[in-house]
Amino acid sequence: MKYRKLGASDLSVSEISLGSWLTYGVGVERDSAIACINRAFELGINFIDTANVYGRGAAESFLGEALAGRPRDSYVLATKLYFPMSNEDYGLSRAQILKQIDASLARLRVDYVDLYQCHRYDASTPIEETMDALGEVVRQGKARYIGFSEWTPEQIEGALAIAGVEHFASSQPQYSLLWRRIEEDVIPLCAANSISQIVWSPLGQGVLSGKYLPGAAIPANSRAGSDSMGHFMNSWLKSDILEAVQKLKPVAQEARCTLTQFSLAWVLREPNIASAIVGASRPAQLEENAAASGLVIDPGLFRIAEAIAGTVQREVQ
Repeated sequence: MKYRKLGASDLSVSEISLGSWLTYGVGVERDSAIACINRAFELGINFIDTANVYGRGAAESFLGEALAGRPRDSYVLATKLYFPMSNEDYGLSRAQILKQIDASLARLRVDYVDLYQCHRYDASTPIEETMDALGEVVRQGKARYIGFSEWTPEQIEGALAIAGVEHFASSQPQYSLLWRRIEEDVIPLCAANSISQIVWSPLGQGVLSGKYLPGAAIPANSRAGSDSMGHFMNSWLKSDILEAVQKLKPVAQEARCTLTQFSLAWVLREPNIASAIVGASRPAQLEENAAASGLVIDPGLFRIAEAIAGTVQREVQ
């Protein structure tokens, strides 16, 4: 496993990180989830990402249990806030930030998180209030660094323009061979301001594994086939997308790796990306994913893959 520095922080994070959206505490059985956590550490994965809203606290509670016996300095832990935890609890106001960090820490059974992220931008709260409150969380020792997820360039610039506040270490956008919107503006802006990307859905919800075949039944043991995890996948399962993905398989074969590994290596070709967040319901999936770290692939093969993937357009769901 290779490691990269996260922004201007002193955090060193594994190129492949473990996420918990739709999986731990929600869609994956406890024993399988514990096995995934244990295997992740064995593979050198040291970075775990979650959010308070995942399972309305269930993912954080599971991780609190699963990580309880491990030295706190042996892993980098990130969580997020913004989405509703109740009818009254949502957004990035000072009151919510101070309330939700304490609730997250209690569920995670830790004194601090390494990274506290704004899960989205809160247009109903002045950005100055949000930044001041995030700084207070850092000063209290409850978070070491701060980040954001899915902010526009204008929103990022607005926060960067405020003097005397805590500096963001990370941005968490969606990014994959099939979803490249951050390349034009977000990556250059963040790179110029020492903010790293930690990207979610680098495999397009698993579509870039190649296991979903055009016109075929959805595999029963897959995310798309799961009642608890498959409802976000409709926009990925269009026939033109699945057909394009099948055309990527020979390119990955030429690179002497699986399509999953090729797709993750493509994401990691970008220096501004510190880590690719993967989900896993079985340890074997993590083994395949982790092997993408450090892969050296001919850039010409990446260009061929980009041309193939560029022929399709996923609809925003």
